[in-house]
Amino acid sequence: MKRENFQSRLGFLLVSAGCAIGIGNVWKFPYVAGQNGGGVFVLFYLLFLLIMGVPVLTMELAVGRASRKSAVLAYQQLEPTGTKWHLHGWFCLAGCYLLMMYYTTVSGWMLGYFFKFASGSLNGLKGDELDQAFGQLLASPGEMTVWMSLTVLFGFLVCSLGLRNGLERITKWMMLGLLGLIVVLAVRSLLLPGALEGVKFYLLPDFGRAAQVGLGNVITAAMNQAFFTLSLGIAAMEIFGSYMSKANTLASEAVRICGLDTFVALMAGLIIFPACFSFSVQPDAGPSLIFITLPKVFADMPGGRFWGALFFLFMTFASFSTVIAVFENLLASAIDNLGWSRQKAVLVNLVFVLIASLPCVLGYNLWGDLHLIGGRDVLDSEDFLVSNLLLPLGSLVYLLFCVSRWGWGYDKYLAEANTGEGLKMPRGLKYYFQFVLPVLILVILVQGLI
Repeated sequence: MKRENFQSRLGFLLVSAGCAIGIGNVWKFPYVAGQNGGGVFVLFYLLFLLIMGVPVLTMELAVGRASRKSAVLAYQQLEPTGTKWHLHGWFCLAGCYLLMMYYTTVSGWMLGYFFKFASGSLNGLKGDELDQAFGQLLASPGEMTVWMSLTVLFGFLVCSLGLRNGLERITKWMMLGLLGLIVVLAVRSLLLPGALEGVKFYLLPDFGRAAQVGLGNVITAAMNQAFFTLSLGIAAMEIFGSYMSKANTLASEAVRICGLDTFVALMAGLIIFPACFSFSVQPDAGPSLIFITLPKVFADMPGGRFWGALFFLFMTFASFSTVIAVFENLLASAIDNLGWSRQKAVLVNLVFVLIASLPCVLGYNLWGDLHLIGGRDVLDSEDFLVSNLLLPLGSLVYLLFCVSRWGWGYDKYLAEANTGEGLKMPRGLKYYFQFVLPVLILVILVQGLI
């Protein structure tokens, strides 16, 4: 069966960027930047994105494009005879399933809050009442299951239409909508009274604040954010390499994907900080920022119902673009490894992901007493395994596979990466890739596990 390809370069870039752009861009990046000296953090983040994110992204894409296969078969096709690199492909698949076991719930929260703002059911709520609204959502297994199920059903429906007619076409419009919404929301936020103080706090380099946190901590925070923002290491990007054309070099495409990802992260801060400063609300991290802090800001803002609905529509697009990108990986793996039709792969995966997502939903109510890894709840335990273990370890495996003589090898990787028009990866980076980059990834891995 002939493998599908993206219809256009724009389609590939927007789908790949959609996979990278997720909830972390919005509820983690602005807060971590603000906490770590604003512009000081942003500069280190951009540096690490260039010296870590871009190279590893080109490697994952290279494995996909050279093999035209999903993770397991890609390794099997490229690995030296008798080696076992392809075992990592199964870990990639497990990582994608594990990611979807909690990401579908969080994406469902976004969808739920979009409807709550759009329908006006949060109208007139203030302070503690908005805290309670999120608490009530978490306490209701029925409501959370509905939003999670809608996310899963619609995600697989999009993917059932195929690469071009489903994933590429829907993601293109969704991403263009997301980029439009984020600009509109940022402009609205910047026009609020007192917004400028928020912008200064967020983007001006504040070495005093950075020194308080400790420059070493600022650097490791920037390294972590730059590394995790691209979802590297579980073949979420590799699959799009297998569908892409050879017209452009991989460094060119990687820089563009990173550029889009960073644009969304930076603009998210321009929505959040000016609004929080304008209404004297302390911006914080994680779910409370999105579902408690910002709804309070919208409650005080003229036309808050409209702006709240727009914000959560943007958040729904950001999370859903990741969901359907990872679903495509699950389907491609079933089609490649088991010889299934796309429709059969959709039906089996749909049922499996729905069932596998239930523990995360129940972890906030019926199974609220269940604590797993290090006392974490279900969602945080699943996230710990993906973010702190599978992503850095997987990236290290991709790196070593591409640059060591026991794997695919640097020359073959470089030839694939530099095929096409555009930015070439310099041959002279070989020793940096072989000896320095693995150490940087190990630092992230060890730090995450500690």
